Amino acid sequence: MSARVFLGIDLGAESGRVVAGQFDGRCVQLEELHRFSNGPVKLAGSWRWDILHLWAEIQKGLSAAARFGSAMSSVGVDAWGVDYVLLSKSGELIGLPFHYRDPRTKNVMDLAARTVSRADIFAATGVQFLPFNTLYQLLASQEKSPELLAHADRLLLVPDFFHWCLCGATAVEFTNATTTQFFNPATRGWALDLLHRFGLPTHMLGEVVAPGTRLGLLRPDVRTFTGLNAIPVVAPATHDTGSAVAAVPTSHSGQTNWAYISSGTWSLVGVELPEANLSPITLARNLTNEGGIDGTYRLLKNVMGLWLVQRCRLAFQARGYDRDYESLIRVAEEAEPLCSLIDPDDPRFLNPADMPAEIAAFCRETSQPMPETAGQFVRCCLESLALKYRLVLGWLEEVTGTRIAVVHIIGGGSRNRLLNQLTATACGRPVLAGPVEATAIGNILIQARTAGELSTLADGRAIVGESFPVEQFDPLPDARWLEAIERFDRLTRPRTSTET
Repeated sequence: MSARVFLGIDLGAESGRVVAGQFDGRCVQLEELHRFSNGPVKLAGSWRWDILHLWAEIQKGLSAAARFGSAMSSVGVDAWGVDYVLLSKSGELIGLPFHYRDPRTKNVMDLAARTVSRADIFAATGVQFLPFNTLYQLLASQEKSPELLAHADRLLLVPDFFHWCLCGATAVEFTNATTTQFFNPATRGWALDLLHRFGLPTHMLGEVVAPGTRLGLLRPDVRTFTGLNAIPVVAPATHDTGSAVAAVPTSHSGQTNWAYISSGTWSLVGVELPEANLSPITLARNLTNEGGIDGTYRLLKNVMGLWLVQRCRLAFQARGYDRDYESLIRVAEEAEPLCSLIDPDDPRFLNPADMPAEIAAFCRETSQPMPETAGQFVRCCLESLALKYRLVLGWLEEVTGTRIAVVHIIGGGSRNRLLNQLTATACGRPVLAGPVEATAIGNILIQARTAGELSTLADGRAIVGESFPVEQFDPLPDARWLEAIERFDRLTRPRTSTET
């Protein structure tokens, strides 16, 4: 059987890539056609996305794919959640899209609770309370730049915008719609009543479509520019974690005895459920329900993730200590274990000017030794992440009533063997690490299923297991972790007790 080629456009907070997935019915092979940088742009005191830069780079990747000719079957985009683009009736961009770390949403979440209670917001959406959720971004825009919303005809989340660039579709895909905190998991539609209570416009919200939906054919001008044929544009799970979880190589689809950690700038720690869980415990633990494949939901917690290390590295570079991530992991391995711990989700770590300084301040304020070397800072970050994963896994077991037997770590962070081992030891259960390119793989497999190459989600996961290596990490006996667990629980208790 000759291989069919599916093109995955995978956009992350630090970089984007255009990946060709060749699928022969038994195995998927990936080829990265084009990789490019991404990140916030500072403009007049605000943080924005350079959306046109991303589109220009995407087109370069599309041009590189033209050599596949008639084997090219479809293309689809996945990206991060919550951020959006506004279009006018004539298809003009309205404003420059904000980055989710932009400070304009500071205090908006707390102010919103004075209009609609947190309990009512959660009942209508099932989403955890994060200051950058789309709901609070719109409330900030309503307060500070209402003319943008007044002139908007369509709100598209970031991957949906690029689908519009590709084929003109203005639909919003389900998995990303659920990240906004104004999508109702019970009705499977926009939470219009909630938006009306906030006085927010709803006319700009378009049709919500399922992952795997054919959105249209490539625009003629895109075909001319890139040399591609009139291939279909297919919506994968456009939220990158949704695509990544679709590529978890588990043989236990439909069961809740396994968990995943989609490890990157953020760590998404969760389980897969047949429907959203809106229980009081879920609200109390500030867990979230995000859409998945085949109408499933991902009950999960956003943990700050390798952002901590990324920002430390940036600060080290500014001080003349320029090392790649592999070098930083090596010096972390040599540092003394379990000296200093932080709560990765403390708000001070969301977007600090100097991450090491904030980590040192946290340690000083909690009467712990302050890290001094790069290895000590990075080890502090990684051990703290592993302990936070353990805490969240306990919450997930509490909500589902099911013991989690194994943890799958997927995404770019699965290459971090130190963090994988720390996670296994902290959580007291085996960790299966890989695949690294889970997001692109999931994107491509969903397109392949739309093309009739696969029947079920389980079929796709079996293909992943046959196509990509997975490494197992088992817990190591170390009595020092018992004290570290108790210390970490004390450090995080004030925060977790108020996450309602």
